[in-house]
Amino acid sequence: MAGLITSILFLIVCLSWGTTWLGIKIAVESVPPLTAAGLRFLIAFPLFLSFALLRREPLLFPRKSRWFFVFVTLSYFSLPYYLLNYGEMHVSSGLTALLFSCMPVFILIFSAVFLREKIYPSQVIGIAIGFGSLFMIIRSQGLHLDHAEFFGVLAILAAALMHALCYVITKKQGSAISVITYNTLPIGLAGLMLFVAGLSFEAPVFDDISARSWGALLYLGLVASVGGFIVYFLLLKRLSPIILSFVFIIFPVFAVVIGAWYEGQSISRELMIYSAVLLAGFAITKLPVEKWLKT
Repeated sequence: MAGLITSILFLIVCLSWGTTWLGIKIAVESVPPLTAAGLRFLIAFPLFLSFALLRREPLLFPRKSRWFFVFVTLSYFSLPYYLLNYGEMHVSSGLTALLFSCMPVFILIFSAVFLREKIYPSQVIGIAIGFGSLFMIIRSQGLHLDHAEFFGVLAILAAALMHALCYVITKKQGSAISVITYNTLPIGLAGLMLFVAGLSFEAPVFDDISARSWGALLYLGLVASVGGFIVYFLLLKRLSPIILSFVFIIFPVFAVVIGAWYEGQSISRELMIYSAVLLAGFAITKLPVEKWLKT
């Protein structure tokens, strides 16, 4: 029974995060990217706050880590989610998820640079396979330097890069901070800043926001953000971090299938092959062969 519950929770996380990308795509149909990111977090913040109060977790970062609070707010929540929203205005939800699946590889690279962690030869091969496949996916999707889609790709990769850097700096500077404390106030402050920036620079017309986009924002705030986070938090107590990290390899598969179904597009054999090779390459970076041989 415990194994069944763990499997169900794992599937819920994969589904909630796999559908995030489609939710973003629908949200930015009628909501500008800054405003959409701000509304998503403002919707999520009251539930995160309630969860923190219920568990009696501190809301403030330790005094010596106040600079880290600013870093997390800006580099994990504010700018990356604006970039993701901007990117999805030009790139399909499935491709966005595949691009963002590079994030664990960036974590590996930053860990080697900042934490002096060893990178095994098989991991280097996995990185090469993954990024080679990613190049072929982008090429097969017809994205070129002179198209707006290319800048969408850059925005999504930049968001993945910033998230990876934040994870590594967190491992070095924020390991003692509760994961609930880590998320609650930064989400609230990021939501407020993004929303105010949206009002200032995008001047959104709220009467023009469709019911579909409002529904997507509610889903992103309540299910993908809060629900996915809580279930992931529960899984941290049931699974090893390495096994749980495979969520980042699996949810892009859900995203590609769900996005293609919603957008009425067929998944080409070429895309399926390149995507499988990409995710296999990135999976190698998580479980290097050298560690298997040692055990």
